[in-house]
Amino acid sequence: MSEPIFSVIAPIYNELENLPLLYARVKEVMDSTGESWELILVDDGSSDGSTDVMRKLAAEDERVRPVIFARNFGHQIAVTAGMDYSRGQAVTIIDSDLQDPPEVILDLIEKWREGYQIVYAVRSEREGESWFKLTTASLFYKLIFKITDVKIPLNTGDFRLIDRKALNVINQMRERNRFLRGMGAWVGFKQIGVEYKRHARHAGQTHYPLKKMMQLALNAITGFSTYPLKLLTTGGILLVGMSLVLLFIYLLLAIFNNFDLTYILATWLSLIFLSGILLIGMGILSEYIGRTYDEAKGRPLYIVAEGPKEPFNPTRLDHLK
Repeated sequence: MSEPIFSVIAPIYNELENLPLLYARVKEVMDSTGESWELILVDDGSSDGSTDVMRKLAAEDERVRPVIFARNFGHQIAVTAGMDYSRGQAVTIIDSDLQDPPEVILDLIEKWREGYQIVYAVRSEREGESWFKLTTASLFYKLIFKITDVKIPLNTGDFRLIDRKALNVINQMRERNRFLRGMGAWVGFKQIGVEYKRHARHAGQTHYPLKKMMQLALNAITGFSTYPLKLLTTGGILLVGMSLVLLFIYLLLAIFNNFDLTYILATWLSLIFLSGILLIGMGILSEYIGRTYDEAKGRPLYIVAEGPKEPFNPTRLDHLK
């Protein structure tokens, strides 16, 4: 099979009910382009029978290429593997739960043909999501936009199209704690957004609960910002200033013999407060140090138990044109 023009990457984790419809809709959309394409399904340690469905789809259609992990490595790593194995000149990342409509890929391709190298999908509406989910997501995007060193577009996820030239650069970024939408913003190139309505999940339960969202936010902050470390320095200066003011007040009270247990209690409360600040500061530093330790170990990002023989080589000069 010759190298395709388009690649579509879908990370899979226990999506047995969604897989057949995902394939059918992607096939209909991509066939309408009149160009060659491939669908890379990355199995991130599924245990519900999704793996067998992927094998069946691949046996029936050679354009379906399963990449099956040895265990669960997480959504961002699964997308990374898909990007490593993709061969197309334009690569689209899409969720497998059909919240991101495959039909929007045609809008992304249109902008790519106009010369844009990264086309990200912007969620104008989010159907079927709770008030809590919408509120926390909004706060997440605003926080990341405000404190990270690169400006990540608001209300965007991983649903996007990436030109081969930009993808080759991203594929050379091998950090373990990955935040792909931040990496996409960091590389630059010519970018534009396309608005779409995000649908409710077709079937099954979300695999991105609050805990995973918080982990993703932590990856974004530590991977693209030193703001927490700067906040520690600023907080330390303020606390030192406050302690000097309190010391001056206590000295005056002692001189004028107006010192009682209230001020001793205040001293203890101040010590407890400062101890809490120190522990929080140590926790923030530990996050950065721990991530440095993870990078230093140099372990592979993922292990493929079954799939194509080797990833597409991003350093081949004929694909950098």
